[in-house]
Amino acid sequence: MSLTIIKAGILDSIQDEGRFGFQASGINPGGAMDVFSARLANCLLGKPMNAAVIEIHFAAPVVSFNEVAIICITGANFTPEIGDREIQINQPVIVNKNAVLQFKKVKQGARCYLAVLNNFTLAPWLNSYSTNLKAAAGGLHGGQLESGDIIPFEKIDALNNYLKEETSIVLPWKAYPEDLTVPNKLEVIKGSEWDWLDENSQQTFLNTPFKITKVADRMGYRLSGKGLHLKEQKQLVSSAVSFGTLQLLPSGQLILLMADHQTTGGYPRVANVISAHLPLLAQSRTNDAISFAITDIQTAEQKLLQQFNYLQQVQYAAGFKIEKILQ
Repeated sequence: MSLTIIKAGILDSIQDEGRFGFQASGINPGGAMDVFSARLANCLLGKPMNAAVIEIHFAAPVVSFNEVAIICITGANFTPEIGDREIQINQPVIVNKNAVLQFKKVKQGARCYLAVLNNFTLAPWLNSYSTNLKAAAGGLHGGQLESGDIIPFEKIDALNNYLKEETSIVLPWKAYPEDLTVPNKLEVIKGSEWDWLDENSQQTFLNTPFKITKVADRMGYRLSGKGLHLKEQKQLVSSAVSFGTLQLLPSGQLILLMADHQTTGGYPRVANVISAHLPLLAQSRTNDAISFAITDIQTAEQKLLQQFNYLQQVQYAAGFKIEKILQ
């Protein structure tokens, strides 16, 4: 049982929460850019949050299902359609055998996530299904999905009772996560080299917006804005960095590290975006303006816990509903 990529999109890949514990060997965690949306897609199907999903950018793929499945799409709204019928994001749908999923236009966001109740039957690499594009490992074949790729998944016989002639059936539960993922300003924790910035630059960082440039991908976003300056020129030994680290380049501009960031870096780390606000970054696009505000670790943990509790509630409720469908 499987789905087929009839026509590949610009950059589609298998992702989960990432692989951890290998940064000392130079292998970054990777994983979904918008971890919250990837988890939400799984939770709306009652699945484990870390199950593998397909991360999709626009222009998006055309996908055919070779067996009945329940799917859910979260994150960006690319106007998904099944059989010329638009379906909503953040809501599960039963799709029939030979149903075709396509995405018509961008309404909002930069990347969406396709989860399938029928678990993908793939081989993990270093305890994760995430595709590491640089290492050409993980995922389906270590790279982005191509036209003709077939992704195998488990068969669920009970689903055949729900669809006769219909191409799809929308299931009656939905999530409304916007209040958890769209802050007025991105909150950050001061970085190890925050105090290297002169006072004017610290104020500039906190009081002026920065724009995402065209140099933006899964590794990082280059930002443009008023230049920042150090109190004095110093050399930094290459040190550990993470998803959300803001580094100051010699030009005075910032680079914001994303999911496929390098494991270490030699530029000053002026701040780190809190984990709860990384989903907004993942859904940001070229020329979007972003602003920053300082917070503390306790607040950052509380916001991340709030998101996790919400996901857990969705997961439990949806799991109960899925069980009833499969009886």
